[in-house]
Amino acid sequence: MPIYDDLTPKAFWRDIKASKEDRTELDPTVGRTMLSQLHLIRAFEEKVLDLAGQGLVHGPAHSAIGQEGGAVGSAMAMRGSDQVNGSHRAHHQFLAKALVYAAPEGIDPEKSFGETLRHLSKRTLSEVLGLSEGFCQGRGGSMHLRWAESGNLGTNAIVGGGVPMAAGAAWAHKQAGTGDVVYTYFGDGAVNIGSVLETMNIAAAWKLPICFFIENNRYAVSTHVEEVTAETRLSARGLAFGIPALRVDGMDTLSVYLASEEANKIMRADEGPVVIEADVYRYFHQNGALPGSAFGYRTKEEEQEWRGRDPLDAMARDLMERQIIGAQVVEDLRSQAQGMMEEIAGELIEEVDGKRRIKPALWPEESFRDFGLRGDLSEFDGARFEEQEAFSGTLKDNVKFIDAVADVMMRRMETDERVVVMGEDVHRLKGGTNGATKDLSDKFPDRCLGTPIAENAFTGLAAGMAADGRVRPVIEFMYPDFMWVAADQVFNQIGKARHMFGGDNAMPLVLRTKIAMGTGYGSQHSMDPAGIFATAPGWRIVAPSTPYDYVGLMNAALQCEDPVLVIEHVDLYASKGVGPADDLDYMIPLGKAKVVREGARVTVLTYLAMVEKTREVVERLGVDAEIIDLRSLDRAGLDWETIGASIEKTGNVLIVEQGASGTSYGGWLSDEIQRRCFDFLDQPIKRVHGAEASPSISKVLEAAACARPQDIEAGLREVMADQGLPLAAEAAE
Repeated sequence: MPIYDDLTPKAFWRDIKASKEDRTELDPTVGRTMLSQLHLIRAFEEKVLDLAGQGLVHGPAHSAIGQEGGAVGSAMAMRGSDQVNGSHRAHHQFLAKALVYAAPEGIDPEKSFGETLRHLSKRTLSEVLGLSEGFCQGRGGSMHLRWAESGNLGTNAIVGGGVPMAAGAAWAHKQAGTGDVVYTYFGDGAVNIGSVLETMNIAAAWKLPICFFIENNRYAVSTHVEEVTAETRLSARGLAFGIPALRVDGMDTLSVYLASEEANKIMRADEGPVVIEADVYRYFHQNGALPGSAFGYRTKEEEQEWRGRDPLDAMARDLMERQIIGAQVVEDLRSQAQGMMEEIAGELIEEVDGKRRIKPALWPEESFRDFGLRGDLSEFDGARFEEQEAFSGTLKDNVKFIDAVADVMMRRMETDERVVVMGEDVHRLKGGTNGATKDLSDKFPDRCLGTPIAENAFTGLAAGMAADGRVRPVIEFMYPDFMWVAADQVFNQIGKARHMFGGDNAMPLVLRTKIAMGTGYGSQHSMDPAGIFATAPGWRIVAPSTPYDYVGLMNAALQCEDPVLVIEHVDLYASKGVGPADDLDYMIPLGKAKVVREGARVTVLTYLAMVEKTREVVERLGVDAEIIDLRSLDRAGLDWETIGASIEKTGNVLIVEQGASGTSYGGWLSDEIQRRCFDFLDQPIKRVHGAEASPSISKVLEAAACARPQDIEAGLREVMADQGLPLAAEAAE
């Protein structure tokens, strides 16, 4: 018979409820403000559903009616400088935090709300309707609400997608030592999402001041929580990571307030994260103004039972029992909130020919469509740009490429305390797996962060750091294929954040990764990510091929206010070339290609390790080719002036890349060239690329999957043959 010892969790797990004494001792101003917030949010949500029912809300209307207690109770416990984010159902959280910020002295239910609160409500409703007066100028709508000044980091339509970003903001607070905290709100559906659990793990390990606030409303659309998890007490998730957890009745605003105050004490004392699970109930279906019972997944009796616990009524009873307010005040408060929303809607809606419509003048201009996909690069005004040929410093030969990578990162971390490096093993192995972060952890132990193997979470953390503005994160993906693990954060979050939230918020983040074709690491470690990132909006891409260019382009990437992918290649790491002797502060402009060999018969466009491989083949064959190192690969960064001038001169184009045909960068590039330069082309664009299959482990099959020198030679031969010209090397024989 084995001997059993029961184990005790590292952290506590408690139910928390306001006592009679707590209700008696509640500050009247706090209680009156809570009630006012509850009614303002309820009236706002009712108006949204009213407009949605009239077909005036384009897209979903995820009402939080019934769930206001959790948002108000937690927001009332926050400072103005604390921050929050939420999910697709987040009007109530956005408004609760915004109201705390806009009315720091509280809200008196017996007085007019005033212009400040009216303007806040109007801008929020405008955003829900997609209008230019909204906080994101109509780009975000109902599910993407951001008002940075108020501490609203931005709500998120990807379930669980905003949780890692909230942790990144929490890291920035911890590093700054402000004592500020972050609340990330999500529902029972998100509890089982990998990014949430990954983030809980990192937040606990790094003791981040973040509250994982679970709104357990029991239904993910129509699926009940009991259908998807064996442990329906969702706050239990915290115990797995050593995170203290509190479970509270979310319909009781005061109890939520007390739970949040306790959580804040823990977080502000630098003791790490807290989980709060609030039991709440959404009165309506996932989207729209019908109850869940209309769709058959809830009973009317269940809905009626929860409505009997309405947070507005419960808060009013507490205040009336203490004679802080009377029934007439409550009635007048509701009328004032509803009246204000009716007036605001009237300013946005008009009736024409018997039909109600949004006033046309309030829509954003169509010209605003692409604004803010990326910044205007004004951050480079006055920057020192120097190409190698005109470098004012001292150059030296035989600079090892990987040393340039490590040296420029060391220099930037020495001169800019905002720079933070993070990734798997970057703090070990004498500079990570390739030496790119050499000596950084010794000199900057608090800014060179070795992460768990959790790309989705630590990429999202970096996004939150960047959005905060006080941090310039540099994250390393050990291999580019890992971007698929972090795809939500890379593409849905980082790439879209600036544009989605109105175009004005920066996202200064650098993602480093290496192409490892030829190293035997197989199908899941060998891709070239350029073609994928080039089709994803928001990202800038640079691909340095020399030590000198790497320094200049990395400096530019760290100056840029947009996210920048810096692609490296293992073939280059051990290579040597010209680089700076000691001046590591110059930049090479984003969007500037370089002609590395002049010629008149064919323009060869290439990047990274294929630049030198192409040059070697061209020289051996004696082809009169002009080779252009693209360097910047994103749509906005292609140097069409240099490319166009070369094509106009040669009339022929060969695109050379190493990677697979399916994710090819050259596919979309050739399409763009024929659109822009068709009149200059003497023949169809030719391409050299890898096979359809990903590289295999077998050395022979791996080599066959990648573009090789013989493939470059074949491409050049075809281009020249179609011109009716022999190769110079063969003509001379």
